[in-house]
Amino acid sequence: MTFPPLREELRGLAPYGAPQLSLEVAPVQLNTNENPYGPSEACVADIAAAAAEAARGLNRYPDREHLALREALAAYLSRDVAPGQQPITAEQVWAANGSNEVMLQLLQAFGGPGRTVVSFAPTYSMYPEYARDTHSRFVVGHRAEDFTLDLDAAVTLVEAERPSVVLLPSPNNPTGTALAPEAVGRLCDALGEDGLLVVDEAYGEFRRAGTPSAVELLPTHRNLVVSRTMSKAFAGAGLRLGYLAADPAICDAIRVVRLPYHLSAVSQAVALAALRHHEELLGKVDDLRRERDECVAWLRGRGLQVADSDANFALFGRFADRHAVWQRLLDEGVLVREVGPEGWLRVSIGTPEEMAVFRAAVDVVLEESGAREELRREP
Repeated sequence: MTFPPLREELRGLAPYGAPQLSLEVAPVQLNTNENPYGPSEACVADIAAAAAEAARGLNRYPDREHLALREALAAYLSRDVAPGQQPITAEQVWAANGSNEVMLQLLQAFGGPGRTVVSFAPTYSMYPEYARDTHSRFVVGHRAEDFTLDLDAAVTLVEAERPSVVLLPSPNNPTGTALAPEAVGRLCDALGEDGLLVVDEAYGEFRRAGTPSAVELLPTHRNLVVSRTMSKAFAGAGLRLGYLAADPAICDAIRVVRLPYHLSAVSQAVALAALRHHEELLGKVDDLRRERDECVAWLRGRGLQVADSDANFALFGRFADRHAVWQRLLDEGVLVREVGPEGWLRVSIGTPEEMAVFRAAVDVVLEESGAREELRREP
């Protein structure tokens, strides 16, 4: 046995992570779906004051139930409930260090040996890793050619596999595709009380008008979980704060597997301060939606395929050699993500200035594609 004595199924694997390059190498970084607009000085000052106050009590453990934070998150989520629906309560909310930890805790509680987790590719690349890390069996179905969910096929797979957990992002990462409104109800019904449907709304705030949040269906389906994050629309990628809304019994079950005092006092204080400024932090969402739609239209105007997007990114292609295209864009100072199905790239939506540099870089690559076979687009 080679050292260290690693679990056999982990040998040779690389850790998850998008490329992190310096601004000198890539002045325009559009690869991790961050909000390009940082907080105002007033928000920064409030966050700093909250962190300083929390620091005065760092000799004590934080509130392990993070009740004040859950109350604030419940109030924020209640903006998405349907008319006449009861607001979300703190008992329905749980938070952790990013939506990654939220997902891992869900599989620690409801997955595990002898249990199955289902998702539908292409989808978020961490899902099979959550399953692997919790010794859960991972079964992957497949989306339609346009990346929408074939609901009949999805229900058939769920009925055949009887999973304990189904993971479905809406909007989907890396394609940006939103779930059809009827999908949540049908899948929850197919699962029954034997499984949970987790709708991952990490990019939910960017959805187009008329696309409802799954939060509206929480009163109807006890086996529904809706997860969110403060990393994207909230401009809090450095905060690492994710959360979910679900039946209180689901939140109670997660308490059994969570690590003691898993959310630091500083994380709780900073998240609460950010929530006090939610209108400002979300103030650029409409601008990013418009920039996204303009980017999609522009790319299609250049003859590229682009997936319909309800997120703050666009998946575009198709290229015979996407890595060569990725590298040429990087040579022009623009970092995008080489992710998703073969032949596709993903660009995060940045500021108008950043998107102008991106468009100029794409034009350079497309002009070269006529002369360089490895960059030529597939028909």
